[in-house]
Amino acid sequence: MDESKEQILVTHLLRKEEAAWKELFGAYSGNLTYVCSRYISEKEDVHDVLQNSFIRMFRSIDSFEYRGNGSLKAWMTRIVINESLKYIREKGDFKSALEVDDLPDLPDDEDPDFEEIPRDDIMKMIKALPEGYRTVFNLYVFEKKSHKEIAGLLGIAENSSASQFHRAKGLLVQKIKEFKTSKKAQYE
Repeated sequence: MDESKEQILVTHLLRKEEAAWKELFGAYSGNLTYVCSRYISEKEDVHDVLQNSFIRMFRSIDSFEYRGNGSLKAWMTRIVINESLKYIREKGDFKSALEVDDLPDLPDDEDPDFEEIPRDDIMKMIKALPEGYRTVFNLYVFEKKSHKEIAGLLGIAENSSASQFHRAKGLLVQKIKEFKTSKKAQYE
């Protein structure tokens, strides 16, 4: 959405105009669903979290400050991420999801090689990570949070965040190798 359209939309949102909220939903719900589904795997839960996110947006639009093109999307994305994390914490088993120790040791410092793998397949691999790994991975990679910030958001130790990220990366390396091997076998 270009800057002038976005700024006009914000003006109408601040007036709590129903048509503006419908336009907002139409323009951004797909992207926000994608963001939410990076953290939450069940479709029904994604729907619930998105609904809560839009309610929160509606209630807090007065506190939104337009800062140029993209600021509305960034604000909404932050709300969806916060609502997703809130949902994960309230589910109650998040701490135990961070304590998955039955996985084999993974290679050190091997970065996943995402080249030549379709984006949808990469996202499926990320979504298939255990919940704790997936949450830390998403916050670190997509939201550019430090391990200290992640620890604060999730109520865990900073070294737990780093460990979860390392294991998530290792699992992705394994999944990518399996994917490439299966694709290579298809063409032989």
